[in-house]
Amino acid sequence: MALLCYNRGCGQRFDPETNSDDACTYHPGVPVFHDALKGCTKGRHNSEKPPEAVKPEVKTSEKKELSELKPKFQEHIIQAPKPVEAIKRPSPDEPMTNLELKISASLKQALDKLKLSSGNEEDKKEEDNDEIKIGTSCKNGGCSKTYQGLQSLEEVCVYHSGVPIFHEGMKYWSCCRRKTSDFNTFLAQEGCTTGKHMWTKKDAGKKVVPCRHDWHQTGGEVTISVYAKNSFPELSRVEANSTLLNVHIVFEREKEFHQNVKLWGVIDVKRSYVTMTATKIEITMRKAEPMQWASLELPATKKQEKQKEDITD
Repeated sequence: MALLCYNRGCGQRFDPETNSDDACTYHPGVPVFHDALKGCTKGRHNSEKPPEAVKPEVKTSEKKELSELKPKFQEHIIQAPKPVEAIKRPSPDEPMTNLELKISASLKQALDKLKLSSGNEEDKKEEDNDEIKIGTSCKNGGCSKTYQGLQSLEEVCVYHSGVPIFHEGMKYWSCCRRKTSDFNTFLAQEGCTTGKHMWTKKDAGKKVVPCRHDWHQTGGEVTISVYAKNSFPELSRVEANSTLLNVHIVFEREKEFHQNVKLWGVIDVKRSYVTMTATKIEITMRKAEPMQWASLELPATKKQEKQKEDITD
């Protein structure tokens, strides 16, 4: 009966009756994998199976070591917004401070071009006269009509007598309060008041208009971007205290943008500033405490909303 040889490197079957001293070629030592060498020793075939290797014990201390090696990423998690009630808010009656205005080179160049275009004598004469140019826009809020001749003087103007309000993502006029979240829909809202067109600056002054604006934040700053072109630094101002922000921007010669914000968090006024470029205004406010804000504006309390409704009614 053929038996299996258990010598390392052999693995052949042999007949025990013909097993001789040089019948098996095998390795007497432990296996070393190098250059695919064959057996190096001759001897008799071996039918006895070697004992299985003993597995090393797994020490419980390894688990402890693994836990110690885990990164402590919890320290780097951004702090979630606190409840509004937990924030220590200074008095809203703190004096307001004008934030520093930083004027970019692009805005300076754009304003120089505007001054050159409006500085010649012909423009000055036209401003002194009461003559209205064809194509002049009506200065009433929400009116999109332009002057087309004498017949426009008798035309009824449908406009908004109030001011545009942007609050918690909603846009509406203070006079009719038809709220919408879409900016284009807001611009297309028909006026709620009728009267005469205002074609000249003497009659209407600066025209208050809405501007597209948004905000973003980092751990230490909140930035509001107002997309108004060619703003005038000498006529514009942004003032704030720790919890209130008032924005007044004059741009494109005859347009104004107003926004008053009751801030969700608290800011460091001294470290806040305004950057004015040819295409937008960025208001960078330094947070008094490095944390996430749940929103830009502090939500109105039920009591405040009731007071606003009573005033509107």
